[in-house]
Amino acid sequence: MTLTLRPLRAEDSRDAARIFFCAVHDGTRHAYTLQERRAWAGDSIDLPRWQTRLASLTGFVAEENAEPVGFMAMTPGGHLDLAFVLPSCAGRGIGRALLDAVEAQARALGLGRLTTHASLAARPFFARQGWRVTSEETVLRAGVSLRRFAMDRQLGDARDQPCDIRR
Repeated sequence: MTLTLRPLRAEDSRDAARIFFCAVHDGTRHAYTLQERRAWAGDSIDLPRWQTRLASLTGFVAEENAEPVGFMAMTPGGHLDLAFVLPSCAGRGIGRALLDAVEAQARALGLGRLTTHASLAARPFFARQGWRVTSEETVLRAGVSLRRFAMDRQLGDARDQPCDIRR
């Protein structure tokens, strides 16, 4: 299958919401209880909320055979707000490709640092990409406490990044 990346658009809200919903409910089963996943992602997709949420973010959509399989989005200030891949596509380098694109975009915008709030499931992925935990947090969603990690990554100049000959 051929993976392509393209800029995230406002009209991607339906696909982004579906990917998020599946990633939370199916992809984090090992890390969060059903009650926690329901508090985080709800029982159904709130499409108007997603349309509003994506309007203030920039990022990328990953597609395989023209079907969206993942996306990442950041705020103008460099907070990686959304980073999700369909569970059926996990482990194939899609998250890494998206993160590389977001980091390159952040550097092009002159940002020297990215931040995120990583779930228990996402923390290992970010750590493998050079992100560091700055604190562990507990947030309340729909009356349920969820553990997550504040993380960041210093970007530096693209010329300072190690060469990855596998790409």
